[in-house]
Amino acid sequence: MAVRPTGQLALDLPHRVATGRDDFLVSGANQAAVAAVDAWPGWPSPVLVLVGEAGSGKSHLCDVWRTNTGATIVSAGDLDTTNVAHLMQAGAVAVEDAPGELLDETALFHLINLARENSGSVLITSAEFPSRWNIALPDLVSRLKAAQVASLGDPDDDLLRGLLVKQFTDRQLHVEEAAISYMLLRMERSFEAARSLVAKVDARALTDRAEITRNLVARVMREDAQPNLFED
Repeated sequence: MAVRPTGQLALDLPHRVATGRDDFLVSGANQAAVAAVDAWPGWPSPVLVLVGEAGSGKSHLCDVWRTNTGATIVSAGDLDTTNVAHLMQAGAVAVEDAPGELLDETALFHLINLARENSGSVLITSAEFPSRWNIALPDLVSRLKAAQVASLGDPDDDLLRGLLVKQFTDRQLHVEEAAISYMLLRMERSFEAARSLVAKVDARALTDRAEITRNLVARVMREDAQPNLFED
């Protein structure tokens, strides 16, 4: 096999992401939220609001729930009064990324009402708790106060380690344990930081035609950090 010259630009190729229920990483940080989603159809309320930061797994859980329920998925910005009845025909609807900038409050209110009247279910994902949404419609505020809320918390060490491993596995990459430990000890503690770091390490490994080792990871992290922030 010909060796690609050092310094050649890496192509940003798409990679398959594992999104089945068995692929979802569970730890103390998200266990309660996972249990809340899995409790369907025995939810205490027709509406469950799933709250978490970007990369926390909201969409993953939403897709698992869609598979289990046959739910229709719609972006909060695409919800309007003309499609509410059609969406609820399946008996379950997932509304992603609420409230967004274009939320039709009346449409969401009607959707929740239809779920209440027809024993349906609505799963809503959001980066913020409903109490922080800037909702003007009093009736919708009342409905959201009655909804069950489950939070995907900040990643603990177990979840962050698992997330790093999964991100590399989704890209079909083998990584040394020493590299994972190095990242875990020095990286920003967030889902988005883990995803971004893995992407940068992957790109650097492709560019250098190198194995993903602790030393390669250290070089990548130093490039993004202030001088002398890391020590070998």
